[in-house]
Amino acid sequence: MVGGRAADLAPTTAVKIFSAGTAGCVADLVTFPLDTAKVRLQVQGESKPLVKGQRAEYRGVFGTIFTMVKTEGPRSLYSGLVAGLHRQMSFASIRIGMYDTMKQLYTRGSESTSASKPHPTTQYTADYSQCTPPQEFHNHQTNLCSYMFAVLTGCLPNITRNAIVNCSELVTYDIMKELILKYNLMTDNMPCHFTAAFAAGFCTTIVASPVDVIKTRFMNSVPGQYSGAVNCAITMLIKEGPTAFYKGFVPSFLRLGSWNIVMFVSYEQIKRAVMRFQQS
Repeated sequence: MVGGRAADLAPTTAVKIFSAGTAGCVADLVTFPLDTAKVRLQVQGESKPLVKGQRAEYRGVFGTIFTMVKTEGPRSLYSGLVAGLHRQMSFASIRIGMYDTMKQLYTRGSESTSASKPHPTTQYTADYSQCTPPQEFHNHQTNLCSYMFAVLTGCLPNITRNAIVNCSELVTYDIMKELILKYNLMTDNMPCHFTAAFAAGFCTTIVASPVDVIKTRFMNSVPGQYSGAVNCAITMLIKEGPTAFYKGFVPSFLRLGSWNIVMFVSYEQIKRAVMRFQQS
């Protein structure tokens, strides 16, 4: 990210990756109940559609949290937390920690890419046309493909959602922070990070909510209900209208906004703390 005090050494990529993963875990610990409530609201009525006049079980983000605590206990709010922390350490550490490095790589131009030319290589192609694998191999291959298909169900909408979130989240934070520092509205400190993170969370929620709702619906649907993510989106549009894509917008913003604030503020502070530790 832009900014930084002149007295500080530039953090290494390893420091950024560690700080990003740790900050992601801190943000998940704080905002996980909001994420759980958001998912419950988005999939409400999916497995058993509400009949006319029937009252929804979950109403509003805080009403959902209260209902879950009352009926399932407080631990239900943190169901799946361990998996979430694993995801942050492996995913957030790379996508956030590598942002500055990749940005610098592309903004420096192509001077380093033209420094070396590829060496000619000799290719050898083996002829396997006469080889016939045994039937057991075909059976194993079929089972493996079926397993991978089951594991990767919802992979495409998940990739789409993550790409949109990464672009809107990181770029918005970077631009807002740069503008704040450029016009001397704030110093490169916690209020600046808080403001930029709030803007990043709001923009990300607006852009990513439709994809997030489709992804959640598709991945939580019964097998065969939707033929794909596009079919899921079309079905939602026909049956529920355009507003269905922003179902649960308030809990989504509460979750993404608070997650971005906690994560980016923690990321900047952890990164500086690690650099001070290295300098001491």
